[in-house]
Amino acid sequence: MFNDPSPLVENKVISCMDNHCREFIAKSPIVFIATSDSSGNCDVSPRGDAPGFVLVLDENHLVVPERPGNRRFDSLGNIIQNPKIGLIFIIPGLEETLRLNGKARVIKDKKILQRLEAYGKVPMIGIGVEVEEGFIQCAKAFKRSNLWDYRSWPDKDDLPKPSAIIAEHTKKLKLSEAEVASSMKESYEKRLY
Repeated sequence: MFNDPSPLVENKVISCMDNHCREFIAKSPIVFIATSDSSGNCDVSPRGDAPGFVLVLDENHLVVPERPGNRRFDSLGNIIQNPKIGLIFIIPGLEETLRLNGKARVIKDKKILQRLEAYGKVPMIGIGVEVEEGFIQCAKAFKRSNLWDYRSWPDKDDLPKPSAIIAEHTKKLKLSEAEVASSMKESYEKRLY
């Protein structure tokens, strides 16, 4: 039913972050982190900041700063239970992505975290990753989706409204869409770092 992977695909995986991987990470403003708990329940969460916000320590170790988020700590809780992690780095306009897999742990090393300072704020913790494998993921999903072609983007008026979705999903709190929107705006303006 399916053909075997090509020799190119079979041989593209490396066991470290070479100079090409490091350059990719340095130019990436966002990474998606996949984790799972000890029972296999999965989570994927984005982490983003200025390009190069992820600190590469050496060819097998990197640190993702843990900036303020929704305070659910899904990724961190999973890492404590199960250290396996998958990362996908994206560079706007580039259709190929960088995939890294390895083992993660929550770190509190002040010397390392100081190097991740942004806007005068040092993260309290970070996600340390020991990279076991890496490779460039093909661009087919991005090509099929036309993600970087702004002409394919829907009009802003046709986009889902996150404040309306959250208000509906949390209706037991009896918050209006306007109240949720105000809370989101305040969080985005005052608690990014």
